[in-house]
Amino acid sequence: MAKKKEEEKKEQALSLEEAFAQIEEVIGQLETEDITLEQSFAEYNRGMALLAQCNETIDRVEKKVLKMNEDGGLDEF
Repeated sequence: MAKKKEEEKKEQALSLEEAFAQIEEVIGQLETEDITLEQSFAEYNRGMALLAQCNETIDRVEKKVLKMNEDGGLDEF
């Protein structure tokens, strides 16, 4: 259980580019023919967690890029 939390913290500290690189690595692992069902499930979960992190990072960046205009609306920066 502690190992899983350690891996989650490690993934959260990744830059967007590093996360995308790890997703590519996961895809490569899933495409190999000698992967077991358990390994493929673990890799799939890892990939989904990385994708969720990427989505959160992109959402944060989009929110930072928007700024309020004088009418109270949002404009792109």
